[in-house]
Amino acid sequence: MTTTVEPASESAADRARWLAVTSLAAGTFILVTSEMLPVGLLTSIGSSLGVSDGTAGLMMTAPGLVAAVAAPVLAITTRRLDRRVTLLGLMALLGVANLAGALAQDYPFMLAARVLTGVSIGGFWAFAAALGPRLVPDRFVGRATSIILAGVSVASVLGVPAAAFLSSFADWRAAFAALGVAALALVALLAATLPPLPGEPPTKPGPSGPAAGGPGKLSRPLKVVLVLTVLIVSGHFAAYTYVRPFLEQVAGAGPAFVGAALLLYGAAGVAGNFAAGARAAGRPRAVLVTLAALMAVATAALPLIDLPLAALVVWGVGYGGVGVTLQLWIMRSGGGELGTALFVCAFNVSIALGAFAGGRVADGVSVAAVMWLGAALAAVSVAVAGIGGRSRRSGS
Repeated sequence: MTTTVEPASESAADRARWLAVTSLAAGTFILVTSEMLPVGLLTSIGSSLGVSDGTAGLMMTAPGLVAAVAAPVLAITTRRLDRRVTLLGLMALLGVANLAGALAQDYPFMLAARVLTGVSIGGFWAFAAALGPRLVPDRFVGRATSIILAGVSVASVLGVPAAAFLSSFADWRAAFAALGVAALALVALLAATLPPLPGEPPTKPGPSGPAAGGPGKLSRPLKVVLVLTVLIVSGHFAAYTYVRPFLEQVAGAGPAFVGAALLLYGAAGVAGNFAAGARAAGRPRAVLVTLAALMAVATAALPLIDLPLAALVVWGVGYGGVGVTLQLWIMRSGGGELGTALFVCAFNVSIALGAFAGGRVADGVSVAAVMWLGAALAAVSVAVAGIGGRSRRSGS
């Protein structure tokens, strides 16, 4: 006797899987929008809380550094907890942190709220980015990971400008409050869509550690990915942090052109994220070599040719695919959640390192020189990925 229940059940299961993936993408969107929120509101917040723009900038530095520490610490200390419960708790924490920021009456209170934001960023990003293989069949892992991490790119394109737009009609507190409410609403969506995701069982005898490198050791493939993360992300932020003054001072662009150029860059980044995700699941090393080469060419071309829009599109496509490609490389080499946590740690430290190095070059040499720094580090990344990732054991 035959029945049609099984196909219908499979279809329902497929929809449930992709709803879970989509809710995680919404989570990374709210997460990164929250992290980058002060960028468009810095002057208003500083004026309201009575601090200089430079001091207000610590609202960006603090969560990045806290996230770098929180990612591996939470991966270790919560490894036996259900990931569903952990993600719900971290998103609720983000909602509370944003609402606390909206209510801040002095700068120390605001900075404390931003520290809580950093804890949520480090943990949620590390856990969510590694969930693709647990939510969808193997053949769809690349697509699912691209969707989850697309929240990062879309936040840069839409999230921060939308928050700044909202603050122009109300004030900066409204933007923080809106994100706080959105994060708490997402807790309900995550609870409804995520299946139980049991933590790690107790350790069994035998090889252990990130990518089976042994207790307290990192495997060679994971070392390669972490080195590449530092090189590429540091190089990117050394240049990208100062892309606005470069466009204004070197390219002679006005505010409208700069805004349109950055929006175009962000849109190219979203396209790069999905294009890389479709290909990197099978060959992450080859894809990363291509992406780093695009970044090197684009950043080197900016000071040399009078085609800033074309260079920014190429740069956006290149960097837009970096995050998902590195994440898929970690998965392919068996890095697991702890490997992803170390990746998030390296990523956030590299943001601060790159911005700092770019600032020293911009002040000591010129704004144009930071593009050469970014190009040089991207070119080194090409060599490291091409040589260091060539081993069969690299998972590439």
